[in-house]
Order: sequence, then structure tokens, then C-alpha cells
Amino acid sequence: MSTPKVPPGETPPAEGSTASAHVERADGGVWEHPKAFLALIVLGSLMVAAFFIARIWGW
Repeated sequence: MSTPKVPPGETPPAEGSTASAHVERADGGVWEHPKAFLALIVLGSLMVAAFFIARIWGW
């Protein structure tokens, strides 16, 4: 008797495995962590503002 064929793209069940298959989320790419990018933008703008304030005050 031959071994059963597994359709392409599917993994055969492992012996003793209790986990079921799950669908992975789509990759969010650059937009995966929008709060981190917002924090970088705010930090950069504060640094530029601090630079000009320091120039005005003559530091």
C-alpha cells in the first residue's frame, strides 16, 4: 500500500501533535507599528524645534 498524497501547500499532521492549523495574518509591512513611527516623527520635530529655540536664545 502506498502512502497517501498530501496536497501542495499543506503540511501533513505530525505524530503526537495537538495543535491545529492556523491562518497567519497578512504582513503589515511599514504600517505594522504606526505608534512607533508617530513617536519617531514627534521626537524628530521636537528636536528640530529645540534646535531653533536654542539658536534664538543664543546657546
